[in-house]
Amino acid sequence: LGQRQGIGIGGSKNHGTAPWYVVAKDLKRNVLIIGQGAQHELLFSQALSCKEIFWINSPPASFPYQCVAKVRYRQSDQACTIHQQDGSYLVVFDEAQRAATPGQSAVFYDGEICLGGGVIEETYKNQTEFNHE
Repeated sequence: LGQRQGIGIGGSKNHGTAPWYVVAKDLKRNVLIIGQGAQHELLFSQALSCKEIFWINSPPASFPYQCVAKVRYRQSDQACTIHQQDGSYLVVFDEAQRAATPGQSAVFYDGEICLGGGVIEETYKNQTEFNHE
């Protein structure tokens, strides 16, 4: 998600000059969904799930657990809360994250200390798509 190289859309009238980005994938139908502009709303997710988080030392003593995370290379720290549920983890961000992508990594920190990380299994655009209670 967020990739714009090689999409090859040209000659579109009345769509301005902003580049087009892959904003979603429908693997079942083998379809890429595109949107125009780097800030397209479908590029952003409020939460994500990880089936496992591999903790460097030991997992937090209790959940929910507040820390910071990175879901993209060289990204600034993003405040989040990790919830443990049914053997997996739900990570809810204070602010929506651009281009969090299933199959990529989410890495968790306490300041400069890396706590661990996990592979993103699914993303959620808004609170109605997930239940962390």
